[in-house]
Amino acid sequence: MGLFPQRFIDDLKHQADIVVVIQDYVSLKKTGATYKGLCPFHGEKTPSFHVHRDKGFFHCFGCGVGGDVFKFLELHEQIGFADSVKLLAQRFGLALPEMEESDEQRANAAERETLLKVHESAAAWFRQQLASHAGARVRRQIDARGITDATSQALGLGYAPPAREGLKDALLEAGFSQAMLLRAGLLVQRDDGSLIDRFRNRLMIPICRDTGSVIAFGGRAVDPDQQPKYLNSPETPIYSKGRTLYGLNLSKNAMRERKFAILVEGYFDFAQVYQAGFEGVVASCGTALTPQQAQQLRRFTNKVVLSFDPDAAGQGAAAKSCEMLVAEGFSVNVAVLPAGEDPDAFVRTHGAAGYAERLEHSTPYLEYLLDRAAANHNLNTDEGRVKFLGEMLPVASRIPDAAMRDRFADRLSFKARVTDDVVRAEIRKAVVRTRWTPWRRWMARILRVLRPRRYWTSPEN
Repeated sequence: MGLFPQRFIDDLKHQADIVVVIQDYVSLKKTGATYKGLCPFHGEKTPSFHVHRDKGFFHCFGCGVGGDVFKFLELHEQIGFADSVKLLAQRFGLALPEMEESDEQRANAAERETLLKVHESAAAWFRQQLASHAGARVRRQIDARGITDATSQALGLGYAPPAREGLKDALLEAGFSQAMLLRAGLLVQRDDGSLIDRFRNRLMIPICRDTGSVIAFGGRAVDPDQQPKYLNSPETPIYSKGRTLYGLNLSKNAMRERKFAILVEGYFDFAQVYQAGFEGVVASCGTALTPQQAQQLRRFTNKVVLSFDPDAAGQGAAAKSCEMLVAEGFSVNVAVLPAGEDPDAFVRTHGAAGYAERLEHSTPYLEYLLDRAAANHNLNTDEGRVKFLGEMLPVASRIPDAAMRDRFADRLSFKARVTDDVVRAEIRKAVVRTRWTPWRRWMARILRVLRPRRYWTSPEN
């Protein structure tokens, strides 16, 4: 990324009132010489987030995060420094000067811009194929799933015909190079060196940035025996699966307004839930949530209701996602669905009212986890209780909020039929182990480097 002249940065920082900027995202109350509010970077009930107008910086005494107005925008919007400068300049009506960029930076920026254009052109071509006579079968499949034309258009659904070079020929004719199409992941190279379309005979689902720009695709098999069932774009300079939430471009405003997000797994889970009127929904695209995806969510809310598939794989992904979200300071509930019904099937069968009831009666994650773990152990035996506690103590140690950890201890004690004092003592030990383990590993690495080589020599030598 190029650099802006330092004088412009200094002038912008001087003109940008940090309190005004942060109040766009956080409710602040003046307290003495500072402004105070709930930290947007971790879950808390007592304000520990302070903004100093005169000094031009913010600091949270709860999680330790802090910095100037640029750093706030970088953290909250998950953007780089240059983008925070652009956003702030736009906010205060200042014209941007020319950036100082190296040849490599200009080349990388040009490549990313071209990749975005390639994906937009590909998405448009896929939509044309869906609307054509050849796309009639896929349109019927979409209709059979209960997806309306309006939802299909909102999602930008398309169709990749069976031909090996249909998209390739269209994009080459549009002026893009084969090398760029390969770089975009839209072509694959065969053993004989020829290049063909990656997506063939598939219902195409564009994956977008939160700004709406298409950056990748998911392709759903059209034929029942076609493998793989889902085929996704590879990682590219503009797309990383672990950093992308499907549907965020459509749901971000609703999440901010309603102050919570619904997290589902798949594309069609998203489609049905969104179409049913629950617009604050995003999908993790079939995997447990990553810390980077959680950071994306935090820009809009710190409350999440998980609505994953009720099968073993879905519940395993839900447990991993929940534990990570709780550790990141989110308030998390789990909407449990009947066996055999993912959100897609449930909404189609029971409608919006049925799904709303499931959301309303969603279970706080820690309670859900206790119930799930308790069901896997015989708590009438000492062995079962010991195993149950052993499974739950690491979870307790990673709960960042002390009050929440205390409530978890109460419930764990009740479930395991062990006294409060014993459970709390074991949790304290687990917390110490959790905090010290990374430090011990770091010290071990240092000692391995500093320790004289002769100490590693075997006794026989």
